[in-house]
Amino acid sequence: MPIHANSLDLAFHALSDPTRRAVVSRLAHGEAPVSMLAKPFDMALPSFAQHLQVLEESGLITSEKRGRSRWCSLARARFEEVADWMEAERRSWTGRLDRLEAYLDANREHEA
Repeated sequence: MPIHANSLDLAFHALSDPTRRAVVSRLAHGEAPVSMLAKPFDMALPSFAQHLQVLEESGLITSEKRGRSRWCSLARARFEEVADWMEAERRSWTGRLDRLEAYLDANREHEA
């Protein structure tokens, strides 16, 4: 099992929720205070804060206190790790499918 498995599990778990994906999409445009991030969602601030906590524990976002507000931003390194894993999986499956295609082509030629 790869060393990054736990961090990938946390990242994919965090991204499995539509509210958290919407927060990530918003933060892709730049950092924002929690109050602004929470505004589009019909939920109490403590409930919304739980979503932010999951994102932060997964390493997808960071937050910092500035005066009386908490600001959030994307943690790009974690997204690069997820993207690297996905690219490695894509290459692996592409290779498998290419080998399957070659096998099927060889069998078709043999049958003809």
